[in-house]
Amino acid sequence: MEHDHARPARRRLLTGAAALAAAAALTPLTTAAASPAPRRRTARGESGYPPVQWVPASTANYTTADRPGQYPVEMVVVHVTQETYPDTLRLFQSPAHKAAAHYVVRSADGHIAQCVSERNVAWHAGNWDFNTRSIGIEHEGWIDDPTWFTDPLYERSARLTAAVCARYGIPLDREHIIGHVEVPGSDHTDPGEYWDWARYLQLVTEASWRYTG
Repeated sequence: MEHDHARPARRRLLTGAAALAAAAALTPLTTAAASPAPRRRTARGESGYPPVQWVPASTANYTTADRPGQYPVEMVVVHVTQETYPDTLRLFQSPAHKAAAHYVVRSADGHIAQCVSERNVAWHAGNWDFNTRSIGIEHEGWIDDPTWFTDPLYERSARLTAAVCARYGIPLDREHIIGHVEVPGSDHTDPGEYWDWARYLQLVTEASWRYTG
């Protein structure tokens, strides 16, 4: 998620509804049924998932599905929130926002909220085809301030991405772990120039070795 709005004390916080309306425009507006905390399918490599807190997004912000049976899951899309962690969760819980990612990673300690079950199609990429085939991970911070990209954020996110890739057989490379900026038709630039892709992919690979080796 990227918005041209500022962090507290330096810029105004966004209101949320209009910033990602394009994602909804490119998404079939299927009404999602209310869902409890997601139940994961048992799959090889799932033991590598880090702890997550279930903070459900509004059912107006994703499409119910039965992935990977209905749609294959083939990539991970990395986002930067351009928002604080709590405000991002509030936006995802607002029916007016029309967008949400599967996960949000907090900057200070790497704490992870899961907002949409992986079986469902989160509206995070602004491209319906990419939404159906991806897991979206938001990272608290701003693209022009690398101090938000802390060690705990990188490490916990990398463990999550490694677990997702193991679960669905996604290759650990930049063709399958991409930034929001790389989604066709997207006008977003996150995660931005300060996101350390070399470090992140190394951490993903190391996390994968730890629980699959």
